[in-house]
Amino acid sequence: MTLLASAGPRQQREPRACWPAQIIVIAKAPVPGRVKTRLTPPFSPQQAAQLAEAALADTLAAVAQVPAARHVIALDGAPGRWLPAGFDVLRQRGQGLDERIAAAMGEAYARLPVPVVLIGMDTPQVTPELLASAIRPLLRGTADAAFGPADDGGYWLLGLRRPDPGLVTGVPMSVARTGTIQLARLDGAGLRVHRMRCCTDVDSAADAAAVADEIPQSRFAAALREMLPERLARV
Repeated sequence: MTLLASAGPRQQREPRACWPAQIIVIAKAPVPGRVKTRLTPPFSPQQAAQLAEAALADTLAAVAQVPAARHVIALDGAPGRWLPAGFDVLRQRGQGLDERIAAAMGEAYARLPVPVVLIGMDTPQVTPELLASAIRPLLRGTADAAFGPADDGGYWLLGLRRPDPGLVTGVPMSVARTGTIQLARLDGAGLRVHRMRCCTDVDSAADAAAVADEIPQSRFAAALREMLPERLARV
């Protein structure tokens, strides 16, 4: 009888290490007339929804590549073909966006008490590396919060080692000082904040063109090129 030598440690496939953290994408299902309404005009409601779906798909793909213990979507609406495997679905709760963010982070932390990073569906240019740079300081204990400002005055990322609804609830959303007020809330609580780079939220046709230029190989850029190839230069 010939005995086969067992594989040594170098021949065995090592399991992918998971960081004790979780990432939430807070999003609306890309339904015409319910998403990206500020893109109409120049886009039709159907086109705006298609752009939203492409942005969401790019965002989820980036999040899925981060080796976090849990990937979550806090969803307003029903899951669709754009949702990849491996995401837990939370239903959004609350009235305003501030309440919905606070509820999503609180519920995620209650299920798994590890640091939580939350982003929206408006920054399809986000990369796994950028998300990782928000998570690492929270895991190392060198920061209590991570904050990513948006160039419209809002923010595209909020990370907390220990979510507290009082840090978010009551912050006015979708105003020019949203980011400033949210950051002041974190600073006022005595949190050490890791500041991320500024990103562009896709809220207007000009934003869409700028972000598509930044990520020309993305689903989002492809969708935009298909819709308005002759108008992009004038957006």
